[in-house]
Amino acid sequence: MVLCLEYLHGKKMIYRDLKPENILINTNGYIKMADFGFLKQLKDDERTYTFCGTPEYIAPEIFLSKGYSQPVDWYALGIFMYELLVGRPPFMASNPMEIF
Repeated sequence: MVLCLEYLHGKKMIYRDLKPENILINTNGYIKMADFGFLKQLKDDERTYTFCGTPEYIAPEIFLSKGYSQPVDWYALGIFMYELLVGRPPFMASNPMEIF
């Protein structure tokens, strides 16, 4: 996943939807990222303000509308790794506003 994100970031793209449901494993055991619906290409030093993503994985700067770029993908990867280790995301609630 790190290599996939590095590749996308090298092309100045943000994935913005990293979560277990978007990671597939093929028959050889290799992972594939799926669902590129939130993918966005930015210019150098550009920020975006679109509010999108899955509540458990959204970086604070997205929710706070401060403008963001590729680092939000690294935040989501940290949440993803936490979920792999613990078995649940660190922030959970039945109401998305409680998660935020």
